[in-house]
Amino acid sequence: MEPNPTSLNPVRAERTARSVSGKSADAEPRDRYWLHALLFILTLVSTVIAGGQWVGRSALYVTGDPTSPWTLLLDRAFLLDGFRFGGSLLLFLTVHEFGHYFAARYHGIRTSLPFYIPTLTLGLGTLGAVIRIREPIPTTRKLFDIGVGGPIAGFVVALGLLLYALATLPDPSYIMDLDGHEELKNYVQQFGTYPRRSMDLTPPDGNSFTILVGQTPLYWMLTQLFDNVPPMDEMYHYPILFAGWMGLFFTALNLLPVGQLDGGHILFSLVGHKWHTRLARGFIVLLLVSGSIGFVEDFFPSLFAMSEVAGRLGWFILSGILYFYLSRVFKGNHRLIAPLLLGIISVTVWAQYDKALFSSFGYAGWFIWCLLIIYLIKVEHPPVLQPQTLTPGRKALAILSIVIFLLCFSFAPLRVI
Repeated sequence: MEPNPTSLNPVRAERTARSVSGKSADAEPRDRYWLHALLFILTLVSTVIAGGQWVGRSALYVTGDPTSPWTLLLDRAFLLDGFRFGGSLLLFLTVHEFGHYFAARYHGIRTSLPFYIPTLTLGLGTLGAVIRIREPIPTTRKLFDIGVGGPIAGFVVALGLLLYALATLPDPSYIMDLDGHEELKNYVQQFGTYPRRSMDLTPPDGNSFTILVGQTPLYWMLTQLFDNVPPMDEMYHYPILFAGWMGLFFTALNLLPVGQLDGGHILFSLVGHKWHTRLARGFIVLLLVSGSIGFVEDFFPSLFAMSEVAGRLGWFILSGILYFYLSRVFKGNHRLIAPLLLGIISVTVWAQYDKALFSSFGYAGWFIWCLLIIYLIKVEHPPVLQPQTLTPGRKALAILSIVIFLLCFSFAPLRVI
């Protein structure tokens, strides 16, 4: 006699119960194609606008005929550079999400098409894209396949964008057509090339700022193969190059080995719940070290400018912030919290006396990311219904994804100076 399938699979049991109640469990919710298309178009528009602004183009130009009703028109260069950035970034996001989508479909897991998230309030024009998994993923191997599909697919696109952009870089005189950057222009006019490192990052006036993009191991290796590579604080003037770097950045963020991020799924599938929890907590501590160093670098000068007392209180403020995070990551276990808090403060103090060793390591933005991880993504990974060990091929793919993460990750990805 054939066994009752619902007794072997809780997910199938739930579907059967809904069928008995008169609702078709296998009737998959329909995708609202108009909504997905609308969000895609809006995101394309917002990223095109952001891309043109990043390059430094003016969105409008004067036709020269003041009597014409079309005196002001959209600048063609603005649109072209904007589309190079926006189109490239959306290509990366689309391939990443469809990597998840097709892996889920292959395993019979119900999922939605990608939802693109446009925004005009943040510099990139988008908050990314997501798909909605419409049922629990029952086995470890299916969880792994769906988790790894997106980052691997997206990484291939990001790598391709970077190689194309680096291979087609214009002559350094390209910077002459953009506004500002007078010191850099003088250097290019004198030597005919870009400086090997970023120039003085202190803006000449208090109303301007410089965006410094973080170096990653992969980007550094690729730039050694090409000429005319701009400094890291000028990359955003090259739309496809910047989009490719953002692809590396988003890939690294998704591969963070915590909670239910793609990297969390992969690590959980590879090492199990116990070691995933240990490694995820350890990585959060590492981010808190970086965040603490960045906090001292970015906020302490303002506190000392207010008064000496305010500056001294900065260390108490930092300690309070760290205690807040550690108490939640380690669930109030003060036998771990106390030494970790002391250790992070000690390393942060050390970093103030050894700037060379800790250069490009501090980034206060990790405090925000850790907040999102703790309350939305979670540090630990929930169990699956049917635990499995990964096949040798999947283990190799997991190791490859870890290598990709290390190649794409930067402790200080974006800094405003």
